[in-house]
Amino acid sequence: MKSHASLAEQFNRDENRVDWHNETLWFVREKRDRQSHQVSDWEKLREVASKIKLNVLSNLDIYLMEFEKNALTNGIKVHWAKDAEEHNKIVLSILQDHQVKFMVKSKSMLTEECHLNDYLEKNGVEVTDTDLGERIVQLAKETPSHIVLPCIHKKKEEIGEIFHQYLNTPKGLSDPQMLTEIARQDLRKKFLQSQAALTGINFAVAETGEFVVCTNEGNADMGAHLAKVHIACMGLEKIIPKREHLGVFLRLLARSGTGQPITTYSSHFRKPRAGQEMHIVIVDNGRSEQLSKEKFRNSLKCIRCGACFNTCPVYRRSGGHSYHTAVAGPIGSILNPIRNIAAYKDLPFASTLCGSCTHVCPVQIDLHQQLYELRQEIIASGMGEPVKSFSMKILARSLSHVKKYEKLRRTMKFGYRYAPFLLKNNANPWYKHREMPEMPKESFKEWYQKNIGDGK
Repeated sequence: MKSHASLAEQFNRDENRVDWHNETLWFVREKRDRQSHQVSDWEKLREVASKIKLNVLSNLDIYLMEFEKNALTNGIKVHWAKDAEEHNKIVLSILQDHQVKFMVKSKSMLTEECHLNDYLEKNGVEVTDTDLGERIVQLAKETPSHIVLPCIHKKKEEIGEIFHQYLNTPKGLSDPQMLTEIARQDLRKKFLQSQAALTGINFAVAETGEFVVCTNEGNADMGAHLAKVHIACMGLEKIIPKREHLGVFLRLLARSGTGQPITTYSSHFRKPRAGQEMHIVIVDNGRSEQLSKEKFRNSLKCIRCGACFNTCPVYRRSGGHSYHTAVAGPIGSILNPIRNIAAYKDLPFASTLCGSCTHVCPVQIDLHQQLYELRQEIIASGMGEPVKSFSMKILARSLSHVKKYEKLRRTMKFGYRYAPFLLKNNANPWYKHREMPEMPKESFKEWYQKNIGDGK
């Protein structure tokens, strides 16, 4: 059975990779800090963004209808999907109407969430991911491990091997510039062959019916401008009320995610060009239910910057694939259990609850508090690990009674002194990666009574 702990254990077998992964993501986190410190009103920006998003969540139906009305006026065809299956069917039906057999796609975590690539390929449509990181993991037959840096788990030498295997490049090639140029040449052919292009949506503006796609490679623009059919897919929470609000989110997004002042391309799409069809698919897939849960509705404010990934000590040391879902990290550990708590009951425990994710979130989502709330619900519903739940109950009883606590402490001290192997063995997960400290000769209570309690 998949669980974060067991999958993280596999990732942790390669200590050098863990160190490299941790340092690489911390480098990105430090870039984020430098960029945010250069904006004098950074905290004000976060507060404003949070309030805009809260307003959207409180009036989501109104803004969605306003967006649909304006998008239709602009000549865009709007579709609504209640879940992943309906989303996939809508996309396929659009492609079949135009007899599309080959499509290029820019990065879209929604389509990863809906497993669109597999669905289309089973139905005879070849899909090429055009974001460089996504193209690499697609060739490697893997899923993205990070929402902004999808192949951050791959070293350049491994990418060279993948290109050698699938793109016939010389063996042993690992120069990033050469690898990038090879990928560019390969993707250029795909762009020219494409009959349709699919993009994600970062922000959809209710006031104008337009949408904005942010990329660093211009791949969304290349696909959308060359293809006769442009399909854009978005979760229904991507709405913002007015165009003037874009300035707030565009200043926060790239700085939080990659430590850039702004993404290289912030492309505005308002209507199809002459001879082109433009479709927008608005997807629910559990978001309405999430909106109804007051404790967790704040997580719908997420703008998918990935800042919480880069700072999380658990994510940095366990890798994105250990979360066994499209959106990993702290925000994924909230979004996925809310939609299917039985399948993702392990994820809220993949956190130290240190609060670093909350500290860096550009829209002030109380991530660590929501993770704590989810833990309470999982334990209360009886879905916690039996051994852990039992041991926590025993510990709670002991810690809440002075006499029981003293008895437990003396027993532990005796056992640790005369039978240390009971704790120092490989069956104890805590001991596997740590050195157990020596037991002090006396407890703090004993020291206090001896030195303070007697008036010394």
